[in-house]
Amino acid sequence: GDLAIIYAEGGIASGESSEGTIGSTSLAETIREAREDSSIKAIVLRMNSPGGSGLASDVIWREVKLATAVKPVVVSMGDVAASGGYYISAAATKIYADPTTITGSIGVFGIIPNMQGFFKNKLGITFDGTKTHQYADMMTVSRPLTEGEKLKIQQYVDEFYNGFKERVAEGRHMTVAEVDSIGQGHVWTGIDAKANGLVDELGGLEDAVKAAAALAGMENYDEVELP
Repeated sequence: GDLAIIYAEGGIASGESSEGTIGSTSLAETIREAREDSSIKAIVLRMNSPGGSGLASDVIWREVKLATAVKPVVVSMGDVAASGGYYISAAATKIYADPTTITGSIGVFGIIPNMQGFFKNKLGITFDGTKTHQYADMMTVSRPLTEGEKLKIQQYVDEFYNGFKERVAEGRHMTVAEVDSIGQGHVWTGIDAKANGLVDELGGLEDAVKAAAALAGMENYDEVELP
């Protein structure tokens, strides 16, 4: 049988992958192909990502989750597998990290810039507007957020953070409270992450490949690199 090594390098965004960017459409498709290919008996996902889009991470997470139902998926963390990079990894059968890997960063943030001063002071432009309802212009950059808008955006962020914690809790067999205690945006080295349960073993790509082969019961196998 074959063992697929899938390389995921860069920030995470929706759409197709490009140089230095993990595209959710592309990576999800690659994982799905490896899942559906019966000659591939195990998957190693080499993860090197500081994170990125939450939605894109969730799309990829789902494919990892589906793949683990059919065959072993072992994540091998490179220099960094944090935030969205950890989100995706959480669904894997087993996670390997280097001692110096930077991982964790289980947290969420949202940014809405306020350009009012820039427009007014640099360009002499001010804005007036009419709107149909209170939140119609919520994402505008031409004024500060109101307290109500801040609250709404905070709710979205909290909701996503709770979802992130649930994904990790499920994948790592922890309670949501346990995940929260090592979450909150904290970053961990591979050594710390092994101690607190975010990764299973310390080791590099070779170790992850051997583990995936063992989990699939393969003694002889060909390595296939995807995409």
